[in-house]
Amino acid sequence: MTGKVVAAGMALLLISVIGTEGMALARSGIELRCQCIETHSKFIHPKFIQNVNLTPSGPHCKNVEVIATLKDSREVCLDPTAPWVKLIIKAILDKANTRPDNLS
Repeated sequence: MTGKVVAAGMALLLISVIGTEGMALARSGIELRCQCIETHSKFIHPKFIQNVNLTPSGPHCKNVEVIATLKDSREVCLDPTAPWVKLIIKAILDKANTRPDNLS
């Protein structure tokens, strides 16, 4: 009987781990921890991306976190070291620096 309980527990753990690739944790107010469990480095076509959030490293998390919200409302953590993600980060930062309200 104990073996069946252990096997069922292991199966549930395995199922939960399989579904976490590149997923972000649910957000609740001010977070004091990293949001990304794992990151996704494979290219995602921009037509599937609705929004991108860039969170710099800080006291809440030592990692830079790039979280893309897809058009189907899923959130995916992107690998900030992937070349295509670096291009997205650069575009976001360039856009933020060229806004009229940011000019000195």
